[in-house]
Amino acid sequence: MFWLVLVTAVAAFSAAASAGPVLSFGAVAAGVIVASLVHAVSLIRLALHIHHGRSDFGPCRGAGFLGMGALFTGVGVAVTGFVALSTSTAAPGVAAAVTTLVAAPTFLLGLLLLPGTAPTVRARLRRLLDGAGIGVTLCYSVWVLAAATSVLTGPLPLAVAVTCCVSVSVAVVTGLRAVRHRPAALACAGGSALSIVGLGLFTVLLAELRGPGEPFGPGAGWVSAGLAVAGLALVAGPFLILAGARRADDAPTRPHAADAGGTLAGYPLLIGPALLAVAVSVTHLLTGGRFDPVAVGLGVVAAVAVACREGLAARDIRRYARTLATREAHFRALVAGSTDVAIVLDAELVVRWQSPAAARQFGLSDQDVLGRPLTDLLHPADAGPAGDALRAVLAGRQHVLLQARLRDGFGHWRDTESTISDQRAAPEVAGVVVHVRDVGDRAQLQRSLDEATWTDDQTRLANRRRFLAAVAEAHRAPAAEAGCVLVAELDRFESVADLHGPTVADAVLIEAARRLRAAVGPEDLPARLAGAGFAVLTGAPLVHAFALATRVATAFAEPFHLPGHTVHLTADVGVTDLRGAGHPRGAAGAEDVLRRADIARRRARQLSRGRDGGRVECYDESFEAALVRRTDLEQQLPGVVGRGELDLVFQPVVDLGSRLPVGAEALLRWRHPRLGAVPPHEFLPVAEELGLADELGEWALHQACRQLSRWRADGRDLWMSVNASARQLAAPGWLATVATAVDTHCVPAESLIIEVAEAALPDDAGAVEQLAGLRALGVRTAIDHFGTGPTALAHLRRLPVDVLKIDQVLFSEPAGQRAPATPIVDVVVGLARRLGVDVVACGLETESHVDVVRAAGCRLGQGYLLSRPDHAEHVEAYLERHRARLF
Repeated sequence: MFWLVLVTAVAAFSAAASAGPVLSFGAVAAGVIVASLVHAVSLIRLALHIHHGRSDFGPCRGAGFLGMGALFTGVGVAVTGFVALSTSTAAPGVAAAVTTLVAAPTFLLGLLLLPGTAPTVRARLRRLLDGAGIGVTLCYSVWVLAAATSVLTGPLPLAVAVTCCVSVSVAVVTGLRAVRHRPAALACAGGSALSIVGLGLFTVLLAELRGPGEPFGPGAGWVSAGLAVAGLALVAGPFLILAGARRADDAPTRPHAADAGGTLAGYPLLIGPALLAVAVSVTHLLTGGRFDPVAVGLGVVAAVAVACREGLAARDIRRYARTLATREAHFRALVAGSTDVAIVLDAELVVRWQSPAAARQFGLSDQDVLGRPLTDLLHPADAGPAGDALRAVLAGRQHVLLQARLRDGFGHWRDTESTISDQRAAPEVAGVVVHVRDVGDRAQLQRSLDEATWTDDQTRLANRRRFLAAVAEAHRAPAAEAGCVLVAELDRFESVADLHGPTVADAVLIEAARRLRAAVGPEDLPARLAGAGFAVLTGAPLVHAFALATRVATAFAEPFHLPGHTVHLTADVGVTDLRGAGHPRGAAGAEDVLRRADIARRRARQLSRGRDGGRVECYDESFEAALVRRTDLEQQLPGVVGRGELDLVFQPVVDLGSRLPVGAEALLRWRHPRLGAVPPHEFLPVAEELGLADELGEWALHQACRQLSRWRADGRDLWMSVNASARQLAAPGWLATVATAVDTHCVPAESLIIEVAEAALPDDAGAVEQLAGLRALGVRTAIDHFGTGPTALAHLRRLPVDVLKIDQVLFSEPAGQRAPATPIVDVVVGLARRLGVDVVACGLETESHVDVVRAAGCRLGQGYLLSRPDHAEHVEAYLERHRARLF
């Protein structure tokens, strides 16, 4: 886009220049005005965009001032053109000079405030002083030469020359010294320099203006060409500024380390202009020239700028020296107080320096260490590996940890651990740094732990670590020597400690270990894994291992006769062989074998619930996935309410005559981020076993009441049914929970229905009392899935229920049979009608189902044919489509 605009401008200005100076001036002025104003508007809009949503004006100031510079350029060129074509000879030059003097500093201010160029006040001052020194020095040299040749005279050229030189110098220095966002800074600096040069050339050319009648004097062709060049610069400059400002609009405003600390980078830029000024001054003096007041003034300004820059540099050097001294003091304090010993080696691995901690930690003096290879200080058995590690660091390897024994100043070998880093590239270090740490206490402790690692302290059986090592070794043996692993766990062992205390529990574990030793063979390895878990590694085949597992289970099932106590426990045992297709070997294989045996044990525990004595199961891949999933559910289900993973979906209940919704059933769903959507029939039994059913039911009750309250507030006269388990129904605080939910969400009690599945309904007086209590609150009750449980029709007379939700089995025709289901539905609906109980047909999937239940007199239905369970917003759309008078 830039080159397209530039080529177009070149063509336009060239054509205008060839047509004559007057037309050239008009075309250049028009193009500059349009380009400047367009880019000014774009830059100002960019500044407003950057400032949007911010509390400060820091990031947007650069683009804003650059836009103002472009605006001043366009307005100034417009005014200058108007004056040039309508007023006296001197006025256009004055207007152009004013435009340059106003626009150039504005461009510089925007450039210095642009993110990534000069983020601090000191950095901006350095840029100004560097640019001022270069610009004024160049102006001084040009003025002295111009005075000698009588080329440059008058205050107007002088003002323009000084302004342009200083501004362009500052722009160049700013662009070259930008550290962050360098392309954006260079583009903005180049655009600013082009704009300033164009303004200066435009001003100088207007000095040739003769008047409205004779716009230009002799040499008008060169003037036209110069105007075309100035116009190109004034068109290209704002374009580059806009491109650079857009790249820097998201730049952070925090200072950069290179900007804050860099002080000497500007001096190479000052050397050339300074040498030129000296050469010009000497030549001027040798040729007999004299310095006029302007030259003296320019020289003084240049000297002041250089002196100020020197002052800033000296101040920065002093601050940097103080920083280095502070860092050195911190380093010495850290090294002197550290318990680690720092050693610096040269490329030959000879010790060149050691920290003072060496004498304090190891009793090593500089005379004992300096000038000797580090390997000479190490144990002969560790010197070879240590030398290899050090040479690896010299070859470029990183993160080397060296463990070796070091001879201290008293002739003792000390266990040490060292980290090595190659600092040869750092001139302050120029060597390999070794940080040595004394780990003698830790090594001694590790040896003591290793001695006790293989045995369980309480039972003196092999512990888990030894057992896994033995399984890994047996797993690597030939197939003919393969064996089996047994895993057993004492059931209800936790209750022993709760009832009889930890002393009795420890005695039970010791007795269980003695029985395990007596039950296994001499070649078998019994072990205690953890808690009340035991394991056996046997070399017997699977059939004999199953018999051994039975003996172990029988031994653990015998009463534990302890002084003052008799404890009855059982143990379920899982068995698996060491071989398995696709299973890993080594340590991973041992863990896998133990895992498979434990899965078999857990399967045995599930199957033995409610039975006396333990059960033995062999591992089978067919039930591993289901068992693992159940374990995942048991682990993930606690805290599901707090994590917000539960959700409710709603299935409308419809009047079968009008097909209008009259109510809805709230159904609980669990969406786990890893397990996915878990159906209720899978996680609700687990929740019952974990004692979480009350928590889940209470959450579902409150959520359903809240949704019902919203619907009724929107004018939808619906009722809501919520499922409850038998355990919830029997809970002492269930009635209070229901009452709280109704009162909290301000729903009519009669609009809430509590559903209890027929199969889960207890056949006792407590159930009748709880149902009656719900009715006393005004809440209606329902029996769900009627027809799938043992409830007799006559039993309905004494149950205080309001709704009967009949299951699909009562009205669907069995496969392969032609006997109609209508008589069964007739009986149920007729009895319910005589008892004053509403009937809802559940599971309606076909129109034939609807015809059967309607013929039997059932007027309410629910099923996939009418509406599937869905989230509240989709159900609301369904209700909106059927919006009518509901009942």
